[in-house]
Amino acid sequence: MPSVGDDMSEVEDSDRAEAVRLARRDAELDSLASRAASGHRPSLDQLLRYVRPLVVRYCRARIGSGAIGLATPEDVAQDVLLGLYNALGRWRPDETRVMAFVYGIASNKVVDAYRAAGRNRSVPTDMLPDAADTGAGPEAIAVLGSQIGELRRLLEQLPEHHREVLVLRIALGLSAEETARTIDSTAGAVRVTQHRALTKLRQLAANRG
Repeated sequence: MPSVGDDMSEVEDSDRAEAVRLARRDAELDSLASRAASGHRPSLDQLLRYVRPLVVRYCRARIGSGAIGLATPEDVAQDVLLGLYNALGRWRPDETRVMAFVYGIASNKVVDAYRAAGRNRSVPTDMLPDAADTGAGPEAIAVLGSQIGELRRLLEQLPEHHREVLVLRIALGLSAEETARTIDSTAGAVRVTQHRALTKLRQLAANRG
């Protein structure tokens, strides 16, 4: 019968293997981004193809499947890619991983979209779907027991770093290790932040009745 020590050893081996895999992936992406930043067009095209679906999923998780003002999630994602193209020359691989750089741009573009929608009074800004979006993850729906549109409104009341962790972990399905590498943190800190953020969401949902 396997002992507790054997189980712990297996977990540690799995964590090390995951860390190695993520380090290798990040190194490959950083190398690709470095070539793209130096003007190598094939590398730029390859980088944009890789990050685009991740950026679209991120924007949909933050905005919804409808639109905010005049901007759809796909519109915001396109702005993110354009922003990445324009800012890639300022990226410093010795300071941050390129995926952290990408998600930083995405977060700023989402905020810009909300601000623009607030200034645009000619169209409604609340275009969230009436039905629950199960694609956002069963955990989030179970926690709130409500529609995914309500989840997004509650998410906006959380501190930015709490919101980012929940979006990356629940909406995008990243592991704690992947999330940690994306936001330049640790897996343990990500798990603690996720727990605190979900607790806060429960409190917000209870207060709203």
